[in-house]
Amino acid sequence: MKPEFLYLASQSPRRSQLLDQLGVVHRILVADADEDAESLEAVRPGEGPLAYVQRVTALKLDASVARLARRGLPDAPILCADTTVALGRRIYGKPADAADAVRMLTNLTGKTHRVLTAVAVQSGEKRWSAVSESRVGFAPMTTAQIKRYVDGGEPMGKAGAYGIQGAAAAHICKISGSYTGIMGLPLFESAQLLGHCGFVV
Repeated sequence: MKPEFLYLASQSPRRSQLLDQLGVVHRILVADADEDAESLEAVRPGEGPLAYVQRVTALKLDASVARLARRGLPDAPILCADTTVALGRRIYGKPADAADAVRMLTNLTGKTHRVLTAVAVQSGEKRWSAVSESRVGFAPMTTAQIKRYVDGGEPMGKAGAYGIQGAAAAHICKISGSYTGIMGLPLFESAQLLGHCGFVV
């Protein structure tokens, strides 16, 4: 039986737009004010990027399932996702401030890095998950170009301090993998997972 809608446990407008692209009706299930959502994204010592993004996504889904029950909302499948940027084993999350964004972009410029996005869906007691891995190559950027991009405010709230769908695209010389995965929700993998829940996409 096809569910009537899906809960998206994310405040990302990009993920919502990508679900719209699939034609999936969804409602946003955001964290309560007293939930410490940021602590879920803390990196453990020695943790690799793949293990990290899978663990964080699973924790986000656990918290979302508990949130749904706590609020007494109608049952429906829940989708969570998390994206991380990695250069080697070094993980680049969301920048803490403008200086942190400059540091990240200075490290990434002129190099190719990985973007890993994990997706997990839960329906009742069943859970399915997948990971998309892509590669993004930045052309060399000058200090002035990096500062101008950071001053525009786009890097804040984004893993690796950039959004491929924004002004950063002017400095990206190559990508391989999933463009939507780099944006934050790989549509191929997401469609497969949603199919397990009864969605036809």
